[in-house]
Amino acid sequence: MTPSTVILIIFLYFIILFAISFFTSEKGDQQSTSFFTANKSSKWYLVAYGMVGATLSGVTFISVPGMVAKGGWGYLQFMMGNMVGYLVIAYVLIPLFYSKNLISIYEYLKDRFGPIASKTGSLFFILSQTIGAAFRLYLAALVLQIAFFNAFNIPFFISVLVIILLIWLYTFKGGIKTIVWTDTLQTTLLLLAAVWTIYTIANDLGLNASTLYSTIAESEMSKVFDWNWQSPTFFWKQFMAGMFITISMNGLDQNIMQKNLTCKNPKEAQTNVLSFAAVFFLSTVIFLSLGVLLYEYAGYYDISLPTKADELYPTLALNYFGTFTAVVFLLGIIAAAFSSADSALTALTTSFCVDILGMNSTTSSNLKRKLVHLGFSFLLFLVIVIFKSFNNDSVVSDVFKAAGYTYGPLLGLFTYGIFTKKSVDDSKVIFICLLSPVLSYIINLNSETLLFGYKFGFEILLVNAGITILGLSMIPKK
Repeated sequence: MTPSTVILIIFLYFIILFAISFFTSEKGDQQSTSFFTANKSSKWYLVAYGMVGATLSGVTFISVPGMVAKGGWGYLQFMMGNMVGYLVIAYVLIPLFYSKNLISIYEYLKDRFGPIASKTGSLFFILSQTIGAAFRLYLAALVLQIAFFNAFNIPFFISVLVIILLIWLYTFKGGIKTIVWTDTLQTTLLLLAAVWTIYTIANDLGLNASTLYSTIAESEMSKVFDWNWQSPTFFWKQFMAGMFITISMNGLDQNIMQKNLTCKNPKEAQTNVLSFAAVFFLSTVIFLSLGVLLYEYAGYYDISLPTKADELYPTLALNYFGTFTAVVFLLGIIAAAFSSADSALTALTTSFCVDILGMNSTTSSNLKRKLVHLGFSFLLFLVIVIFKSFNNDSVVSDVFKAAGYTYGPLLGLFTYGIFTKKSVDDSKVIFICLLSPVLSYIINLNSETLLFGYKFGFEILLVNAGITILGLSMIPKK
């Protein structure tokens, strides 16, 4: 694929996004209301479908197909837990947040515990989301750097600046209302890339529907369940982790919940969450199937596998499947990256404006909100450039994983708030929330020694939340 083809694809893609932004942006005084809440007018089926792309993200788009060689379909155990987590979101969190008419979900912590707890929850979200969004956009920027910007000797920081500027331009006016519609387009492109690649491989290997199914089902890489309790992919570890990570990183995440709260009423929001969960599960099965077929294709043609599993899909799509499939793949990776980055930017702006600055949808200043939006755009740019300066993907990945520790305090705060009626000393909440990730990290490092060979995976989140709950119980309000 030539650089001119790549730039043409990117240009046309952003023209469509700008058109969506133009038609979904409110004028005048209604801008902030629309930016934060989309005027509570989003169609639940658009939100549900669009959230698939934002949740999959560029990390999933690249990583899930590559992981099947090592972990098989074990990731599906995690997804089974996700489904239970979405039930909790639909029937516990959605009614709670709608009953309080929240803009930012961390306003609940202010009502329940006090302003410091609210700001603490918001700051933990901002830290997690900034690092997470920057990491996902960093991966996409590397692909675009190789596919286009290197051909013109454009430095990486310039290419990142251009990408973030484009995202800022189509989100700064429309906000969440624009995101609901752009997510729909981006989900379509992301799923189209996976389905078309599967079709391309099947056609090249001479597989019909029946033999395609048997090739995937009979592969050793399609193993789902692991019942070894010491294994990192032990079923109950994955299932429980999937459930609580979904509750934490979706139900207690402003990025995701802001979209749910744009529906007209709680019933439509619940329908949205359950529909999204079903489509998301099916989408994951598609990407796992794609992973099996990518390895089958590489084996059939004796193609040397890249050293990193994450590079498998990009390597084959850009070099072996033909120009059209390469174009579809490029659209998919762009959509996957921007669907998570643009919504993260909007959610960060909302949380900071509402929770830190005390703004709301009716009295907020459009200028102040736009300046905050611009500030977070620049912050994402700085974090991505810092990631690149590490020049070590494993370091960047570790930073991304470390950001996950910040969801433990959020889970602990909301759990304690919802399931107890006890008050706490608001001034001490932030110290408890800072201490719990540190203790969790120390426990994780020494778990094999302390727990007879047991090694934590995603479920370290529960330890983190448990420490937070214990700490909150020790600081009752006098």
